[in-house]
Amino acid sequence: MKNIWIAQAIFLIILGSAVWSVNPQGPDGTATKSTPPSESNLRKHTGGGDSADESEETPSQDSNSPIKLVKAPDLSQEREPQKVSDMISDILEKHNLWIEKMEEEIKEIDSVNQESKAEPERELTEEEILVQNVYETGMKYLNKTYPNREQAIISLENAASYGHPKARAQMAWFRLLGIPYLHLDHKYAYDTFTELSNEGLPEAHTGLGFMNAAGIGVNVSQAKALVHYTMAALGDDTFAQMALGYRYWAGISVTSSCEKALDFYRKVATKVASEVTFSGGAAIHRIRLLDEVENSGISSGILDNDLIEYYQLLADKGDVQAQVGLGQLHYQGGRGIPLDHHKALQYFSQGAVAGNAIAMAYLGKIYLEGSDTIKADNMTALKYFKKAAELGNPVGQSGLGIMYLQGKGVPKDTAKALSYFTQAADQGWVDGHLQLGNMYFSGVGVKRDFKMAYKYFNLASQSGHVLAFYNLGQMHAIGLGMIRSCPTAVEFFKNVAERGKWGEHLMLAHQEYKSHKIKTSFMVNAFMAELGYEVAQSNAAFLLDRGDIDLFKDHTEELVRALQYWGRAAAQGYSAAQVKLGDYHYYGLGTSVDYETAAAYYRMASDQQHNAQAMFNLGYMHEQGLGMQRDWHLAKRCYDLAAETSNDAKVPVALALLKLQLLFKYESFRNSPLGIIFQLDENIASNWDLYLITILTLILGFTIWLMRPPHQEQQQRPEPRPEPPLPQQPAPGLPADNARRPVPPEDEVQ
Repeated sequence: MKNIWIAQAIFLIILGSAVWSVNPQGPDGTATKSTPPSESNLRKHTGGGDSADESEETPSQDSNSPIKLVKAPDLSQEREPQKVSDMISDILEKHNLWIEKMEEEIKEIDSVNQESKAEPERELTEEEILVQNVYETGMKYLNKTYPNREQAIISLENAASYGHPKARAQMAWFRLLGIPYLHLDHKYAYDTFTELSNEGLPEAHTGLGFMNAAGIGVNVSQAKALVHYTMAALGDDTFAQMALGYRYWAGISVTSSCEKALDFYRKVATKVASEVTFSGGAAIHRIRLLDEVENSGISSGILDNDLIEYYQLLADKGDVQAQVGLGQLHYQGGRGIPLDHHKALQYFSQGAVAGNAIAMAYLGKIYLEGSDTIKADNMTALKYFKKAAELGNPVGQSGLGIMYLQGKGVPKDTAKALSYFTQAADQGWVDGHLQLGNMYFSGVGVKRDFKMAYKYFNLASQSGHVLAFYNLGQMHAIGLGMIRSCPTAVEFFKNVAERGKWGEHLMLAHQEYKSHKIKTSFMVNAFMAELGYEVAQSNAAFLLDRGDIDLFKDHTEELVRALQYWGRAAAQGYSAAQVKLGDYHYYGLGTSVDYETAAAYYRMASDQQHNAQAMFNLGYMHEQGLGMQRDWHLAKRCYDLAAETSNDAKVPVALALLKLQLLFKYESFRNSPLGIIFQLDENIASNWDLYLITILTLILGFTIWLMRPPHQEQQQRPEPRPEPPLPQQPAPGLPADNARRPVPPEDEVQ
């Protein structure tokens, strides 16, 4: 990078001198008269010629002028003309040699300083060696691929009981966050951190920095937090470096400084990149609690146990796709499935027997790297990579390229490596893009070409490869193959830093939340929020907003803290957090009611992230004239955009538009000739409540009259006359068939 800067500076100086000699300008900006240099001028510059002649031919200059005009030699008058490009090449070559010499001297000086600073370490006693071994055993249990936290705590507690400082600090962190298997004890954590910080332990300074920044166990003090973070960062503590990088990037309690943020984030990103393996490391699944609750119908990415068991059943029955899929899940981890290379090996082996090229390629990756339970075997890896490559699998092709590039199991051959990487890249495989970028960046096997390196790194970054982000960050930081961009470099390095192993704490916090351990979940999210994780910031704000923490004085204080976390998450582009900020200012939660600020946050979420809820809220505020001028046309436009953005918004938008239509009709009626009805006398308008009560009373009386019981009229019916008794025998002279016929009454006889 230094070479490029110096070359550009030299080129500009030469070009500027040539331009000035052709058309120099005076102080007023007008061109001054100049004569082409003669041989006497050339002799003058080279030291030859008469001094009297030189004084006559030299143009007069003001002795008080701050600008001294020096004529450049006329290269066109030289007897042996030399091209400008050749001259620049010679100059650059000389300066390159000079810079290389300076770099060697600087390295020698640094090595001497390091040797002078190095002090002989004190020999440990047998007891101290034993305690150190116990501590290292506990950390191994904690940092294994399959952490055994219970055994880790036993070992670390044992080492801490003997006064091991790092073991004591680790136990204090467990008590502070409440993990694992331990209860929260902030006083114990604060006392331990204070004692160890006096001894200069970086981890203790980081703990005190977090407690002062978040107000956990002590009053909030951003100044003290900054001091402790700085002390810990000087001791090369990774968490402190991340916290300071985020603070200088976001301008939290310090003046925003891109260069300082770049310095801290680059240190952490370098540590992460140095530990990335061929597999890329375990996948970290980030879940926002707000999205999980509000969008319960949408999968959060965590696989259901029933679904996993179904795929396991298919794999046991010989389904190759299920075998390969389960193998990839266990190989990378994530989506609720822990990383388990042993199970991945079993599933991939079953798929390889069936002739699946993907399974063969991943078996090669497993044997190339090895793991805690699988020993690395280059020859076995080479065998599976060859089989997969012969079937045209890009994973196998890139694996063979790695082996030829590094000489693992085969002689080094950059030409073959380049060929295999190109074949894999042509099929869009991320490792092929990454390795081609590395070769063009370092000039291994090909001519160094930073533009080609940038192209392939950019393609690999689209698939999310950590090393691609890291390399792009380095190129943007020093301007290799492009114009230097500090903000872009910080974005890349921050992305890499947040993919470290400590990112697993996000999944741990989610598991604690699902287990109803709300305090522990909040503490872990609050700590990760200090490191700049946007997901942790939104989750901490969500838990505070619900009021289930019970760590602070009252819910008002929780809302104030939630507002802060929502603000930090919104600054990183989370649209739901921007909507939440608008809600807090609209309803006055944790702050005063401010419609203009609420509208600004809603507009930010609407314009930048196309959030349907923000569009709907803006429509309502335009409709009511809250924080802005009332404009029903803009309100309708916002409602329409919300319906176009999200299908879930169509029903509420339809109701809002119906209401808006009624308001339009009402306003039209007011402006019509019949609107005189609304122009009431002031006396009547001032006593509207009395008239309303009268009208309601009349309506109530009329309703009661309608509900009265119906009038019952008694109708008197004539009593029926008793029938005469029937004769036992027919009367003489009457026929027998009329003997039993009743005699009708007299009034019925006609």
